[in-house]
Amino acid sequence: MSLAFLRRLFAPRQDPAAAAAASLYAAAVGQARSPWFFARAGVPDDLDGRFETIALHAFLVLRRLKGQGEAADAIGQALFDLFFADMDRNLREMGASDMGVGGKVKRMASAFLGRVKAYDEALDGDLEGALRRNLYGTVAAPAAQAITEVAAYVRRTLVVLEGQPIDRLVAGEIIFPPAGPEAAAP
Repeated sequence: MSLAFLRRLFAPRQDPAAAAAASLYAAAVGQARSPWFFARAGVPDDLDGRFETIALHAFLVLRRLKGQGEAADAIGQALFDLFFADMDRNLREMGASDMGVGGKVKRMASAFLGRVKAYDEALDGDLEGALRRNLYGTVAAPAAQAITEVAAYVRRTLVVLEGQPIDRLVAGEIIFPPAGPEAAAP
């Protein structure tokens, strides 16, 4: 699925918050699909791993929007709603029964809110531990180096997003740094 398709699918014409959220969500999904996470950083390339990388990037965007005014709050809520509408659609496309989808999406939303809290609290402490428990939660023994590299990427991304003017994000424009440790050097 292309990012252009996601933008068209989730960008209602009348609601600027929904349109901006669709653009931000598409960018977050695109970044979360970076091959580096799966091929080099050891995140499982499966449903759980894909959910976790999208959840991590949604958290990063929502954190940047937090406390930035009514427009940013509306976009944050629209992004959250869009995330779970997309999860619902994906589960249905994968053949989940209509009866079970609602419960699965509800559990995913609860899991996401737990990750937001865990990542938020871990930024000033044990980010590596939070990543180990969440991003690598289904991996028996994730490589310490990979966790360290992802933690560095998360911290670098927070700095990059913080440097972007909020009016750009409210307009649906966001730039993520390249994924991977090699991107750390200026």
